[in-house]
Amino acid sequence: MRTRKELKVQAKKVLKRHYWLFVAICLVAAIFGAEFSAPINVETGEEATTAVSEKMTVAFGEFMLGIAGGNTADRQKEIEDTEERYAEESKAVQKAVLGRSRGVFAAVMNKAASGAFMMSLAVGIHSLVGSDSLTVAILLLGALILVLFVQVFIISVYRVVIRRMFLESRTYENVPIQRAWFLLRIKKWLHAGVVLLAASVMNLLWGLTIVGMFVKYYSYFLVPYIVAENPNIKAMEAVTLSRKLMKGHKWQCFILEMTFIGWDLLGIFTLGISNVLWTNPYKSAVMAEYYAELRRLGKEKKIENTELLSDEYLFEKADIYELEQVYADVEAEYAKADTELLQLKGIHRILANVFGVTIKQNKEMERLEEEQSRKFLLTYDKAALEGKTYPTRLYPIPEHRKRAWVMNLNYLRYYSVWSVIMLFFVMSFVGWIWEVSLHLVTDGVFVNRGVMHGPWLPIYGYGSVMILLLLNKFRRKPAAEFVLAVVLCGCVEYFTSYYLEIAHNGTKWWDYTGYFLNLNGRICAEGLLTFGVGGMAIVYMLAPFLDSLFRKIPVKALMISGLVLIGIFAADQVYSSEHPNEGKGITDYAAVSSPMEVAGR
Repeated sequence: MRTRKELKVQAKKVLKRHYWLFVAICLVAAIFGAEFSAPINVETGEEATTAVSEKMTVAFGEFMLGIAGGNTADRQKEIEDTEERYAEESKAVQKAVLGRSRGVFAAVMNKAASGAFMMSLAVGIHSLVGSDSLTVAILLLGALILVLFVQVFIISVYRVVIRRMFLESRTYENVPIQRAWFLLRIKKWLHAGVVLLAASVMNLLWGLTIVGMFVKYYSYFLVPYIVAENPNIKAMEAVTLSRKLMKGHKWQCFILEMTFIGWDLLGIFTLGISNVLWTNPYKSAVMAEYYAELRRLGKEKKIENTELLSDEYLFEKADIYELEQVYADVEAEYAKADTELLQLKGIHRILANVFGVTIKQNKEMERLEEEQSRKFLLTYDKAALEGKTYPTRLYPIPEHRKRAWVMNLNYLRYYSVWSVIMLFFVMSFVGWIWEVSLHLVTDGVFVNRGVMHGPWLPIYGYGSVMILLLLNKFRRKPAAEFVLAVVLCGCVEYFTSYYLEIAHNGTKWWDYTGYFLNLNGRICAEGLLTFGVGGMAIVYMLAPFLDSLFRKIPVKALMISGLVLIGIFAADQVYSSEHPNEGKGITDYAAVSSPMEVAGR
């Protein structure tokens, strides 16, 4: 068997190759309590974000005691007073990032911490059963079921997921983040949770004995790895196989874990930073090597049931001839070259390559769009054929693959310049309709929102076009597209607010002071989250749909419409720079009840 030093040397090589992937998946595990110590805990303002969960726990306990004692009315009054207190305390610190006086997020945080959500649920249950004691019993049972479900089918199963990704990373240079859903693809997510639950119950029962508390922990140590390799395995088979593989290695595993004490101490002194950036990924990489070694030894000794560990390509690459046979269709399909793009020159090539924009739309460009979309769907299979990623077609359990975003609307397209211009005006008008409608619903009056006087809020148009063009290279990666859309829109909103205040002698068209997670009142979490979701809708649905409609319009008619709109917009821009749209519901931002009602757009 390889020595601890050899295991760690190999683990460091793997970690170097997949560093940021390992950091990301381990950080998620730490945040949700699936594994490792808690991530960095930084307090902001008067209380830390972790205090919310503690308050929710305390509120739940107090609430249950109040209901059991028949003090429902008194508890309701306490909850209302608590919510008001949170809001008033937030107003006292106007620049607090974790504002609690305004906005949807703030209301949710206040209701969660005060117990208002629990009270609403209790009132509904009580109205059905008509008994305080039965209401308490139902709430306790519901809370237990919820906690058990989250622990077993989300947190525990995620441990299997990260082990699978660490094991694949040992052999392959690319491990797509989409592999996190491999249990769903083979329809074994629930089964994996049941297997881990059985192992946990047995471990808990053994933990009631002095010897079993320590010994059985290491006996069942390999169960998550075994399930990661073979999610189809039965619970008792996984437990028994882990026990047999760990026979004679339990003390060895304990010593291996103890060698990380120095790193754990460093994590204490660095407030958890070293855990996030090194220790947690490093530990996981080493333990993946350890499982691979015990698996190899078990196979060599022909330990009973090791034939259940049948995913050979998780530990060694398939033969090139076998890959060519299984992925023969991919080779043929991917071989088709997109020669049309290669024929573009100069500025035309830059616009198409970088921004996804073309000067002229024609049949050849549409055919290129279809070709690139098809190639994108074959990207993973192409990498598997080249031996860079795990070959899912050779997996012992068939995957039920669904092509994400496969619709008639192809989002991997090239937008013409005139289509982009029309998209700007359509989204500016949609933004204006959105905010006018919100104000009409909340205040019951019509208000022409925005700095300009026409029916458009250009920040919506600018934001939409910027997401579409500047993030063109990330359309194939929805997760990255979402994060970057949030960042991009946040920057646009923040600096637009700053510019308008400077240009108009400090007049504000919006202010998020008091909202939960706001920055200087210019941006807040609610707005940014909505922008991210909206950005995804624009890139993957709205923009392709609208562009398909624009392509049906004669080019000359589209050009004339675009030029007319540009002329009217420019005139409004010049006039509004001297006579901006102001007044109640516009620059009277204190009356704005939602972060979506962002005037000046």
